[in-house]
Amino acid sequence: MNLRTKIENRIDELDERWRELPVKKQRKYTLYFFICYTALTLFVVAKVCVESGEVDQEVAVRHIENPVVKVKKSSQDQRDSISLTLKKENNGK
Repeated sequence: MNLRTKIENRIDELDERWRELPVKKQRKYTLYFFICYTALTLFVVAKVCVESGEVDQEVAVRHIENPVVKVKKSSQDQRDSISLTLKKENNGK
């Protein structure tokens, strides 16, 4: 039995359970779901409004710095001590 068949069987099972509920309970559950969805939506909209109101109106303008220039030449001269030790043991090979 593949995954798609399992999912379809589970959905059919849940649909049957939903239809077995009395209409009054179905309406009650639907109302609860709608209220939760509305509350969550209002919370997200409020949060976005608050965060968008906190944005600074000034934009910092700076030059783009090249990260390669910051690397010191002395770090290029330094070698890994392990690789030097291995080269000495292998006669530089």
